Amino acid sequence: MITLLADGHEEKIDGLVVPHGVPILGWERKPHGWCRGDACIPSFRAVAAETEDGVDLVRFAELLGRQAVADLDEGVVVVGEPAAPALGRAPEFGPLAGLRGTKVALVFWASWCGCRYDLPAWEALHRELGGYGFSVVSVSLDRDPQDAREWLADVTHPAVIDADGRIAELYNVINVPTVVWIDEEGRIARPQDTMTATDTFRSMNGLSSERATAALRRWVIDGDAGTALRELRAPTGDERLARLHGRLAAWLFRDDRRAAGERHLARAAELAPHDLAIRRGLMPLNGVDPFGEAYFDLRQELEDSGVAIYRPLPDWHEEAPR
Repeated sequence: MITLLADGHEEKIDGLVVPHGVPILGWERKPHGWCRGDACIPSFRAVAAETEDGVDLVRFAELLGRQAVADLDEGVVVVGEPAAPALGRAPEFGPLAGLRGTKVALVFWASWCGCRYDLPAWEALHRELGGYGFSVVSVSLDRDPQDAREWLADVTHPAVIDADGRIAELYNVINVPTVVWIDEEGRIARPQDTMTATDTFRSMNGLSSERATAALRRWVIDGDAGTALRELRAPTGDERLARLHGRLAAWLFRDDRRAAGERHLARAAELAPHDLAIRRGLMPLNGVDPFGEAYFDLRQELEDSGVAIYRPLPDWHEEAPR
């Protein structure tokens, strides 16, 4: 048996070749092809994944624009999210579907980041600007939900814990704090941006929360997003693949298979060395202090390589250190 991790679910399958007639990832075989709702993959394309014995799960995922990583030694396969069909629109998840008609600041944070201390300030902005048709939605990148919950005890804004990393994958988030602005029609008003709501760690990140929150108020009240960019930054193929190895590593760490987890974590770091959401975010599951020496060694590694730790858009931020 193999464990399949896909679409936020975990299930057991007999192998990577799925018998004919069995639905795959929510798709069903019809006479004219594989269909899910009104969407269909025609038979002439589907044949690339079909064999005499069944349908190759990994090849089928690729037909859907989804990457997959299998570790047969550990008996697990993970399937990633579909590539974004339109980078100018916000991928929907959880509370976003109910916030159409409202401007949203999508705030990515984690308990392993000092940005956890910004949550009360984000909550204050949520309450202050709510009357203008605005909402904060916070997304914790903690792999252990319990680590995030104590910081969410007093918030009233919609809050989600992205324990399997799927939302970070959808929004191509590589570090926290990262904020995305979404307009009333679900369009990207400002893409992934390093943004703070307080100056608690300004000496480290060089960012002005005063400028950032003033710009946010202008956008909410006056409609000025302050940037010509209206699309999410697209991930590379290696970045997408790294997230799958990171998801596998997290699952293996939780199952107390540390050696295998470290192997997939190392592969993720090789593919996307700059992705701190993976490399730092998995430290707690691996028994490593995310505020300790390992994190500062990682910072030094990236700085020596010329990789920016914080990646703000340049128009209303001060220059961030590299």
